[in-house]
Amino acid sequence: MDAQGRGRADDVDPADQWVLNPRTGEYELRLSPSAPESSVPGPRTAGPRASGRGTTAPGREVPPQRRRRAEPEAPVPGRRGRRPEQKKSRGKRVLLWTGGSMAFVVLVAGVGGYVYLKHLEGNVSTTDVGSAGSSSFKKDEAFNILIIGTDKRTGEGNEGYGDKGSAGHADTNILLHVAKDRSNATALSIPRDLIVDIPDCETMQEDGTKKVIPGTSGVRFNESLGYFGRDAGCTMRTVAETTGIKPDHFMMADFNAVKTLTTAVDGVDVCVENAVDDPKSHLQLPAGESTVEGEQALAFVRTRHAFGNEGDLDRIKVQQQFLGSLMRKMASGDTLTSPTKLVKLAEAATKALTVDSAIGKVGTLKDIALELKKVPTKNITFTTVPVLDNPAEKVKATVIVNQAKGPQVFDMIKNDISFTEVEQEQKKEKAAVAARLKGEKSEPGEVRVRVMNGGAPTGSAQQELAYLQTQAGVSKSENAGNAPADVAKTTLEYAPDQADQARALAEILGLSGAAMKPGESVTNAQGLPTMTLTLGKDFKGAGVKLDGSVEKPDLDTESTADQKLCAS
Repeated sequence: MDAQGRGRADDVDPADQWVLNPRTGEYELRLSPSAPESSVPGPRTAGPRASGRGTTAPGREVPPQRRRRAEPEAPVPGRRGRRPEQKKSRGKRVLLWTGGSMAFVVLVAGVGGYVYLKHLEGNVSTTDVGSAGSSSFKKDEAFNILIIGTDKRTGEGNEGYGDKGSAGHADTNILLHVAKDRSNATALSIPRDLIVDIPDCETMQEDGTKKVIPGTSGVRFNESLGYFGRDAGCTMRTVAETTGIKPDHFMMADFNAVKTLTTAVDGVDVCVENAVDDPKSHLQLPAGESTVEGEQALAFVRTRHAFGNEGDLDRIKVQQQFLGSLMRKMASGDTLTSPTKLVKLAEAATKALTVDSAIGKVGTLKDIALELKKVPTKNITFTTVPVLDNPAEKVKATVIVNQAKGPQVFDMIKNDISFTEVEQEQKKEKAAVAARLKGEKSEPGEVRVRVMNGGAPTGSAQQELAYLQTQAGVSKSENAGNAPADVAKTTLEYAPDQADQARALAEILGLSGAAMKPGESVTNAQGLPTMTLTLGKDFKGAGVKLDGSVEKPDLDTESTADQKLCAS
């Protein structure tokens, strides 16, 4: 049975009806002129049902099934076997990957056809999280999506996983940050056994009323969902409380999702250093590479006894490797150019998802897919919240945030700083511009500069001035207030005879050659020539270098989506 419930030889395969329009680059539904109705499930107008079709719940009717004609027809233009040659189009493929249910949730949107997309929208469940998230999705901003994989059992064959009767706890959690310029992304795993403070959270009840669930201190992160009726909004608030990073949206799925989604893409490639025979998860794999799907894929991401020290942190590493492999599979031509796989994947993914109501519309999900598609896999970093064993425990079972490393990781994400070496053509400077950084540099104490705020947060000029004077040694600096107009990029204007001072300040602040503007100096209150530093909207905070070259913390775990790794 495929994703459309096809079970008889004379039923039409819905994927056979989707063909590529060479003019638009989109897959579109093509039917015989004598059969104008869509064979893909979707909303129908009220009317008498065909006999033998049965009924469903009120407001949702069973879609009609198309039958193949007994007599051969002339092929519809563009149907398989008659597909004209065309150039590849960036619009023909829309792929949304994220991390989640057992380290992943996959959504594909964009196989074409409004009716079918509305059908997919009907598959997705939504939760109103109120002020815990953003009210809408913004395509021109950085965004954070909290991916939650719960231990809730649904579907057949999941009796061996999770707590029986569980409402679904925050078992696997990844905070996905996507940079504003879409050049990079960071997938930050949050251990379920991390000790946190869960704040009070407002939840929406089934009857439409709101209920505030009291917070709790010093408990495991996974208690932020399911316990005492907490919803995903409570988990989002807990992330914000713990990291200082506010999730904009969430996506959630349970155990069954990993089985249906891996089956939809015909399996995911994995690698293990040593042969695995785990009687608890029933995972059996030879050493080296294998392809897993369905039950075997779920066992791979759920096992705690086949790898490392048999703990949750080692399982997180395996899940991150699995997600990287899944992303490579999703980006492969075999998946993206197959209408059959796209339909199966779209059905499986949307049925698996629960999201916040702000992104529950199919158009919004498609927008997210398009934005995520822009991020190169080599610039997607997987890492984990830096942790230490809980010192309050004799038998180590939980962890706490490593305060020597964690805050810096959180700050890098908040400030939209990549964990990878990102190269962008638009940031490559021409030789003449780069030359501005070459040459002699003055001592910091000889640098004379006034600091203006040209679009940075209120108080930034004074904060940067304090940094320059007390930490960088630029004692001849002063606050010049607000600039005449806001600017996007921070700039340093200087006269030709101040080039040695400009180079010194550029080194301190991490200014690029493009940010250095040869021009004129101004005269300060003492009648001395002074350079002008204008802080733009790209200003990331006092002491944070503008080129992103902050000192990177020594991460406990780190990999990128393009790496092929073997679990051990």
